[in-house]
This record gives sequence, structure tokens and C-alpha cells, in this order.
Amino acid sequence: MQVIRGVAGGLMLLAGLFCSTAWAQGLPKIAEFYFDDDVAARPVQALPPEQPDLVEQLMKLRERGRKGVEATVQLAAIAYAESRVELGDKLYQEALAAVSENSSQARGIRWNQGWSLYRHGNAEGALQQWSAAAQAARGNGAWVPPTLALALWTLGRRDEAVQWYAAAVRTEPQLWNDPSRLAQLLPAWKDEERARLAEVQQAWAANPPAWP
Repeated sequence: MQVIRGVAGGLMLLAGLFCSTAWAQGLPKIAEFYFDDDVAARPVQALPPEQPDLVEQLMKLRERGRKGVEATVQLAAIAYAESRVELGDKLYQEALAAVSENSSQARGIRWNQGWSLYRHGNAEGALQQWSAAAQAARGNGAWVPPTLALALWTLGRRDEAVQWYAAAVRTEPQLWNDPSRLAQLLPAWKDEERARLAEVQQAWAANPPAWP
């Protein structure tokens, strides 16, 4: 797909918008269990990805003010997938500026941007966005331990990655102690992402950390 002719020129960004690293607050403190289903940890999609003329239809939604935030986030993800990183960042920033800072929408935008960053080779930026999303949540989302473990392992912070993976195992030991279950547990992840998390699982199995 040829991305988004005219989107960059049409953006009216406010001065002082959040930058990609504005919420870099360090990692959240590891809790004992992570049972919560976090509604923010979902791909933001205003339209089905298979929609004909997807980009044009998303632009129309933005122009009409219908599902504007969702359309902007989906366009940002498309821009990242086509290596239009600067445009993707601007779109994510525009979406964040349109919602309440502590809302579930803001957390969802950060979760989505984290995946865009990670899949474009920026694990550090992804970790910042995911950490911010996790810290702003009221509960302990089940997505947090494996996702942070993935980013930390990618960054070479392997002891920390194992500590986070251990939180997943404490929560659901019959699931996360078996690497053959990762495809079932993480169906939206890419094969190479599950393979990397399997390395974390192996490191955990070799030397499970104690709690606390």
C-alpha cells in the first residue's frame, strides 16, 4: 500500500505535544500477580485492516470527525509499517493530544505505539511506551510481564527480563512454564517475537528467581 498522500501536509499539530519519550518514567515495580484483562491492550482500528482503500477511508473518518482518534492511530500504525517513522510519530502524538492524559484511550495509544516502535527496531522506545501504559493502569494487566520481558531481553537487560517473565509464571504457572504454549498465549505476536520470548523462558527455567 502506498501510504497516505497528503497526511503529513494536513496535520495541524499543537506546539508542545508529547514527544515519544515524554513518558519515560522507568519500569513499573513488579507485582506478584498479573491477572487483569486490560481493555487498552488491543490494536486500535477504526476500520477493518482488509477494508478496500483503507487509507483513504481512514482519512475521510478524520475529516468528518467520526472515530477521529481511532483513525489517526490506525494511520500511524500504517505509516510505521511503511517505514514512515516521522509521520507515524506525529500521528501518534496528535492522537495523544486529543485524549485525556490518564485515560484508557491514552494507554491504548501508548500500547499500540510501543508495538510500532518495537517492530521498527526501537525496543527502547517501545519499553518506554509500554512502561507508561502499565504504570497508568489501575490493575495489573496480563499483557505486562511477557511484553516488558520481550523488550528487556531485546535490549540485553536479561536479568530484568527474567524477573518479569517470572511474574507471568507466578500468575499462570501451567501456561507460562511451557514454551510450546506461546503460540496459543500470544497469537498476535510474530514468530520471531515468540521465539525471543522462548529464550527468556529458557533462562527463567535454568534459574527461576525467588519472590519477592
